[in-house]
Amino acid sequence: MVSEANFKSIDTLSPFEKVINEAEIALQDKHRTISNSAIPEVLGGVAGIGAGAAGSFAALYFLGSTGLSAVGITSGLAAAGSLVGGGMVAGVGVLAAPIAILGIAGYGILAHRKHKKLMQAKEALLKRAIQLRDGVIQQLKTESDSNKERLDYLNSLNIMLQAGIRDLQADLAT
Repeated sequence: MVSEANFKSIDTLSPFEKVINEAEIALQDKHRTISNSAIPEVLGGVAGIGAGAAGSFAALYFLGSTGLSAVGITSGLAAAGSLVGGGMVAGVGVLAAPIAILGIAGYGILAHRKHKKLMQAKEALLKRAIQLRDGVIQQLKTESDSNKERLDYLNSLNIMLQAGIRDLQADLAT
């Protein structure tokens, strides 16, 4: 069974990038809490829910030419159709085939490039997220005597980072 991607496009990575950016700031500013973060609603919601019910990060995420006569068109279609042993109707298929084939090929090439770019972005984001999650965990250990607001903030970031990491790893495994 093929599972659907959590992050379907570069744009869908944006909310998780905000969490990454917040985690970077959190590691530099020991006075930062949920109330003065750039994403207080998200982190506050996670803090309120708790680690066990954080759920998937994916839920945050918020896709004839002018001048040709009828005779000219019909005779052209009939001539094209005769190439495959048919008439005008077959001619439509004969003349449309190259357009369809080239269109599908072009779409395939662009889709492949877009997918490759998305996978590279996911890999880079995953690497950053893992480093930051490890930093947040270390910060939780060293700041274990900090105030509750700071610890809630770091715990919320940890939950969000872990959810994003899990979703990115699932996407990259498919």
